[in-house]
Amino acid sequence: MKNRMDLAPVLLFLRDLERNNQRTWFESHRPDYEAAHERFREFVTALIFEINEFDDLAGVTPEECIFRIYRDLRFSKDKTPYKTYMSAAIGQGGKRSKNFPYYLSVSPNNQSMLACGCHDPSSAQLFSWRNAVDKDSSTLKKIMGRNDFIAAFGGLSGEKLARAPQGYSPTHPDIGLLRLKNITIRHSVTDEELLSPSVVQAGAAVFRTMKPFRDYLRSIITAS
Repeated sequence: MKNRMDLAPVLLFLRDLERNNQRTWFESHRPDYEAAHERFREFVTALIFEINEFDDLAGVTPEECIFRIYRDLRFSKDKTPYKTYMSAAIGQGGKRSKNFPYYLSVSPNNQSMLACGCHDPSSAQLFSWRNAVDKDSSTLKKIMGRNDFIAAFGGLSGEKLARAPQGYSPTHPDIGLLRLKNITIRHSVTDEELLSPSVVQAGAAVFRTMKPFRDYLRSIITAS
């Protein structure tokens, strides 16, 4: 497995796509897209290989993980046909997994990120989260208090309710966690970092730091 990666063709194509998000342009530059997509596929393949060292991904393929670049326009006022990023969800089941896979998005202008968590949770999942936090948040706080976690993510991200959720006091000691509507962690990646030859190893290290949080979510929230 290669341990060096050059994602410059991916960023270059996506920058051009941002300025020319039209089907005619895309089709005339399809060879550029295919070359960029293949490089991104190599990146995901390398990450699967590295992640498998600390989390079982036996049998997972990049094709299962990589999202299409075509936007779903059915319910969107924005009719630009293509995403201006390439993304993947790495875990058993790939992009169809509901068991909190590792997520990555490559986007120019320092908008790339690595993430994990329960995005857009169901009511039942939010109930499980709040019940676990209310009952005993010590395990979660221990994970969030680790130096590597703080350095990589700062804390949990995601939208919050304006007020305390029903049934909880506004003075609850963990009200910040209870108000979360999306339970996620996120690590931003600059273009310079993305273009480092060691981007695979750096990305895998961030995912390794995510794993205790991912394991915690899987222990308290049922996939739905």
